[in-house]
Amino acid sequence: MDNLSSYLIVSAVLFSIGTIGVLTRKNAIVIFMCVELMLNAVNLTFVAFSRHLGNLDGQIFVFFIMTVAAAEAAVGLAMFIAFFNNRGSIDIDDASTMKW
Repeated sequence: MDNLSSYLIVSAVLFSIGTIGVLTRKNAIVIFMCVELMLNAVNLTFVAFSRHLGNLDGQIFVFFIMTVAAAEAAVGLAMFIAFFNNRGSIDIDDASTMKW
């Protein structure tokens, strides 16, 4: 097995774990962490292909994805804090009955 396929297998496993976590969990923070895990799996794929092909395009995409993910994390955590202050929990079932 060459080096690229090893990275792609690890990336696929990470993405699958993240997908299963998003579909099965009810805690908003755990779902948020699973989405971040899926983003990091995609980043690993971009870097692996970038290195395999010998150009920096994939690594540039990873830089932008990490920037957007950091902004998403800041906004998402602020929303979780506001939701927790209003409801007392961050369960997804409570969010479906929320009225702003």
